[in-house]
Amino acid sequence: MQDFITTVMAPEFLATLFAAICALATILTFGLPFLEQDRVNQRMRVMAVERDKLRAERLKDMAVQERSTGGKLRQAPKGFILRIVDQLNLREKFDNETLRGRLKSAGFRSEAHLATYMAYRVICPPALFVISMIYMMFIARLDMSPMLMLLIAMALAFFGFYFPNIFIENKIGKRKVAIEQAFPDALDMLLICVQAGMSVEAAFGKVAREVTVQSIELAEELSLTTAELSYLPDRRMAYENLSKRTGLEGVKSVCTALIQAERYGTPVGQALRVMAKENRELRLSKAEQKAAALPPKLTVPMIAFFIPVLFLAILGPAVITVMKLQ
Repeated sequence: MQDFITTVMAPEFLATLFAAICALATILTFGLPFLEQDRVNQRMRVMAVERDKLRAERLKDMAVQERSTGGKLRQAPKGFILRIVDQLNLREKFDNETLRGRLKSAGFRSEAHLATYMAYRVICPPALFVISMIYMMFIARLDMSPMLMLLIAMALAFFGFYFPNIFIENKIGKRKVAIEQAFPDALDMLLICVQAGMSVEAAFGKVAREVTVQSIELAEELSLTTAELSYLPDRRMAYENLSKRTGLEGVKSVCTALIQAERYGTPVGQALRVMAKENRELRLSKAEQKAAALPPKLTVPMIAFFIPVLFLAILGPAVITVMKLQ
């Protein structure tokens, strides 16, 4: 034991031990950064694999949706419609960003829908003119002057020119109502997913699948936003596109909150919680407005239909009795 202590306390051994410690410290100092860099690269490779997996899942979902909708999302114009558009050069007359935005708001995103809209703007006026003239002259055989028939046919042709616009506006209105009714619930689910630790892309995809039963329109918009969040270089563009397609103030405020949360680093869950509360209150206030507007709307039907029947039920037996006494 005395020999061991003597050996350990010897200056040569202490110098050798100190040199070994210094060499180990030097190796660790220069080697750890390389090890950490390798660890970062490994994590980045894992994230790249996860991102590719997410993209593959989104492409698979879009392919399933495309098959379920008959391929309308990537449907290309062809046949008679395409010939009309090309021969009459309708793209230069009608095609613009405003029209494409209105069609997207109505749920029509493919080139086939755009070509069909432009073709119907040209086909409907002469078709309605010819059909109305044939009906009035040969089928109904109306007893009126040819000039009056011509004026009626021209009025129908004028209506036919704007009929595609009326149809698109009607689709936009119905789509807005469907999205507005289901959006607060979807926002609550989005908040739950984000608070559970899911990323924004995964949360949007999960909510899009869950909200399909309640609103197919909102599910389509959220699915498209999920794909744009994965592919677009700037996430702000995906949020702005969602706001433009829906055209709803509630969706616009949520997208603005998400953009600000990403820009300034504020918690997304907190912003979603505030927006979810505001959208629920907004939906409740609109329901209260409809309920408050119901009595004035019922006044005219009650006067026209309910009161005459009430007077008939009250005075009818008395009138019958008086007629029998006479």
